[in-house]
Amino acid sequence: MTLTLSSSAFQDGAEIPARHTCDGLDISPPLAWAGLPPGAKSLALIIDDPDAPDPAAPQMTWVHWVIYNLPPDSGALQQGVAPHDLPHGTRQGRNDWHRTGYGGPCPPVGRHRYIHKLYALDVVLPDLHSPDKAQLENAMHGHVLAQAQLTGLYRRP
Repeated sequence: MTLTLSSSAFQDGAEIPARHTCDGLDISPPLAWAGLPPGAKSLALIIDDPDAPDPAAPQMTWVHWVIYNLPPDSGALQQGVAPHDLPHGTRQGRNDWHRTGYGGPCPPVGRHRYIHKLYALDVVLPDLHSPDKAQLENAMHGHVLAQAQLTGLYRRP
């Protein structure tokens, strides 16, 4: 079985509803996964935008959400999940607004891609004390059993 990541709010390659962006409620979309590989002990999720600030001339990847130590059997994250509602043991890192938690799409110009990447890991990571994306990726190195991806698009009205 292959690891998959999906959302009931949008299909892969489709528009992210405004409610999940800075133009709406800025709440995280519902996410669900299936097909965990044997030996998966935790999951990590990174959502980022490789088209920042302008898709015509991208200069950086903007990080929107960093989560790790999601229990593999949790199966999903509900829409607008609050920090206290995350599955037990789940930790969050810093996004590029220098805060923990979800920060929705808010592109300054053009239609951007928002890549939701889920990683199945063979370990439960130690407390990384609000890592940024690079620190989490470094900690995951050599422990990724499988990866799934979901891409959403958004252009401000």
